[in-house]
Amino acid sequence: MLWDTVRRLEALRPDFVSVTYGASGSTRDRTVAVTRAIAEHTTLRTMAHLTCASQSVERLRQVVGSYADAGIRHILTIRGDMPGGPLQPWVRHPGGLGNATALVELVASLGDFCIGVAAFPDLHPEQHDPDLDAAILVAKERAGAGFAISQLFFTPSRYFDLVDRVRSRGSALPIIPGIMPVTRLSQIQRFAELSGADLPTWVVERLNAAGEDPIAVRRGGVELAVELSRELLDRGAPGLHFITMNRSTATLEILREVEQLARVL
Repeated sequence: MLWDTVRRLEALRPDFVSVTYGASGSTRDRTVAVTRAIAEHTTLRTMAHLTCASQSVERLRQVVGSYADAGIRHILTIRGDMPGGPLQPWVRHPGGLGNATALVELVASLGDFCIGVAAFPDLHPEQHDPDLDAAILVAKERAGAGFAISQLFFTPSRYFDLVDRVRSRGSALPIIPGIMPVTRLSQIQRFAELSGADLPTWVVERLNAAGEDPIAVRRGGVELAVELSRELLDRGAPGLHFITMNRSTATLEILREVEQLARVL
C-alpha cells in the first residue's frame, strides 16, 4: 500500500512527502529505512521526521547522519510522544533533549538542513496557552527552523489567529496548514483525541448525517476538506500539507476540486 501511495502522489509533483517517525525503536528504524528508500528510488523531495522522545543525543546525531548520507536535507523536528502514546506524561531521556527547540538547534548545528517544526491552531494539548504557542514558534525559528506545519484542525479562524500571533512577534515564519481527509468518523475522532485537535460538533453532525453508508461518509469528509482548503488558500495560506495516512485516493479527489493547484503542497 505504501509504495502504491508514493507512486500516485509522485505524479502530482508535490513540494515534498514525509514519513511519520514512530515512538518505538523498531518503528523508528523502519521509518528511517523507508524515508531513505523514497529519497533514493523516486523523484520526490523527501522530508524526514525526527523526534527527541526517548532518544539520546548520540542516537539523534546518528539518525541525522543517516538522513544526510541519503541526500535528505529537509527534516521535520518535533518533540514527539512517549512510547505509550500522546496521553503519557513526557519524560526527558537522561541523555536526551528536553524540547523541540533544542532539537532544532541540534539539527541546525549538524549541517545545512531545511528544518520544519509543528504548530498548533487548536493550542498545544498540554499547555492550552495561545501566547505560549506563538512564543515557542518564534523561538524555534530563531533556533534555525525555516517553516512550520500545523496539526489537524477544522476551524480556519484558529489557524489565522495563530498566524497573526506569530506575526505580531515580528516573525515571518511560513505556517503551512495541515489537512487530514476524513474517510471514517472513528478515524478522525481518534486522531483528534491523540493530537489534541478540536473536533467541532458541526463536523460530527455533518458526517453523522451520512448515516451508516461509508461511501457517503467519505464523500462528506472530502467535501469538508475541499471547503477548508479553498478558504485557507483564498485567505493567504502559503500552501497545504495533506496528512494522507498512507492513502492517496481522498487527497487526489480533494486536489481535483481545489483551485490554484500550483500553490498546493
